[in-house]
Amino acid sequence: MVDQSIAGPVMASASEGDRSGRARIVILLLCLGLAAAVFLSLTSGASDASAVNVIGDWLFGTVPDNAALSARDSLIVYDIRLPRIILGMLVGAALAVSGAVMQGLFRNPLADPGLIGVSAGSSLGAVAVIVLGATILAPVTALLGTLALPLAAFCGGLATTLVLYQIATRRGQTSVATMLLAGIALAALAMALTGILIFMADDRQLRDLTFWQLGSLGGATWAKIASVGPIIVLALAAMPFLARGLNALALGEATAGHLGIPVQRLKYTAIIGVSAAVGASVAVSGGIGFVGIVVPHLLRLLIGPDNRYLLPASALLGASLLLLADAVARTIVAPAELPIGIVTAMAGAPFFLWILLRKRGIVDL
Repeated sequence: MVDQSIAGPVMASASEGDRSGRARIVILLLCLGLAAAVFLSLTSGASDASAVNVIGDWLFGTVPDNAALSARDSLIVYDIRLPRIILGMLVGAALAVSGAVMQGLFRNPLADPGLIGVSAGSSLGAVAVIVLGATILAPVTALLGTLALPLAAFCGGLATTLVLYQIATRRGQTSVATMLLAGIALAALAMALTGILIFMADDRQLRDLTFWQLGSLGGATWAKIASVGPIIVLALAAMPFLARGLNALALGEATAGHLGIPVQRLKYTAIIGVSAAVGASVAVSGGIGFVGIVVPHLLRLLIGPDNRYLLPASALLGASLLLLADAVARTIVAPAELPIGIVTAMAGAPFFLWILLRKRGIVDL
């Protein structure tokens, strides 16, 4: 029989009922916040299309005489801003939920797809397709078409994650110190190989890669959403089913197994889901860091560690924060556009340092 002192994180109690009520309220507020962020992103920018114009076009735009948006503004809102918003929501949710799953899998709040090399592996796969797509990988790109880039990023992230897991796990136990150090080493190796590919790139590819590596939603199109959207949506739809297993895993792998959790299947499902979500996100947005570590940790302070609420809340907050970061990137140096990865790093790095100070015992390797 499991002792109550360790069964607390899994079994409901009166105090956790209070925390569950707070979690539901926070999720409701996050839904409203995401709606506000979407509307703000849709109506702000160089175009003079205001919120009233957009609402009027939604209500009366089908009648030419009552069209609230000009042809130019309609093009900007529906063909430029709307794809960018949808892509930002998908990428933000994917990065945040992936961070929460990785932290639950490794039982460590510092775990993050970017910190342990998954994003670097995904970048390596995507850069390989960009640079070698017309030469060595021409048959692959011709066969897969627009799916070549997200699939290559997925394979790169999956390979990195599997190697990291094999290195960090011994006798069914995952070493936090080994995980972090191996992640740094794998990320450095992936970045070195990426550097070789960049050295091989021509001037046009080099300009594209330089801006892409800093992270941006500027190239969002309906075609890109169609190519990576199904991958991200499927990964996000599967991850909430891991919540119960991740909650049990917090007690240790042996205890989780005694509670009836298929631990190995949980690990592989989590690894594949994270690799798919991060790989597809990196393929279309480039390197956007700190979302996966800041969002779950902030939500744990608000609603606790229960993944039944943490995962959907992470998706909502991650989507909202990335939309807000994108709005800042588009306006802070207007009419130019700041790479969104710079904005998230400037906001996320101080928060990460604060986490390190609070968790000093974890980083004293």
